[in-house]
Amino acid sequence: MEWGTLVATLGGGLIAIAGTVLADRLRTRQEHRRALQARRRDVYTEFISAAGAAHTELRRLAQNSDPAADLEEASRSALTNARVYEVRERLFLDADTRVAGMGQTMFERLRALRRVVAAGAGISTPAFHDVYHPYLDAVWAYRKAVRDELDGHALTPADFGWSAWDGRERCPHCAERGPDTAPGAAAAAPGERDSAGQGARRTSHTAARREPP
Repeated sequence: MEWGTLVATLGGGLIAIAGTVLADRLRTRQEHRRALQARRRDVYTEFISAAGAAHTELRRLAQNSDPAADLEEASRSALTNARVYEVRERLFLDADTRVAGMGQTMFERLRALRRVVAAGAGISTPAFHDVYHPYLDAVWAYRKAVRDELDGHALTPADFGWSAWDGRERCPHCAERGPDTAPGAAAAAPGERDSAGQGARRTSHTAARREPP
């Protein structure tokens, strides 16, 4: 066999091997991306479902408050039983950075709602709604971030005929209060605040115990 033929044969073999290795690496990367996207989709759905289950239970506690009930313990159990803490850790492991941040904001506002319920705020009190609507806003911000990552088509309030995500415009309790009593508005005189809201805020400092981070 001539040297030229031998070199050509060896060169062709090396090119074929290199092509096979490259194709295998590309295939592995694609499989990794698909697996990561599948894990993200699962944990995104699981996280908002867990938060939704906890939110539903907190609303039930606020609506059917029993004077003899231990609302501190019951409200903590609402988050624990829904596996919110557990799923949040998985979210931090697999989520896109932006979605993880939105998820943490939603989690913090859910815990704020828990503390108000533990303090005894009823579902129709200003104290409840002052933290409930920011929670709704965070939920929709999380959904928007997830949709933007997964398919690039984020939702807007206008898609539903709304002007904002927090739901105040559709809330009969907030409509009765009027815009001047919403959070961020000018503070009312001490004697004008709702007594139930004051009692809930006072109790929250004494009833709340240390929560997981």
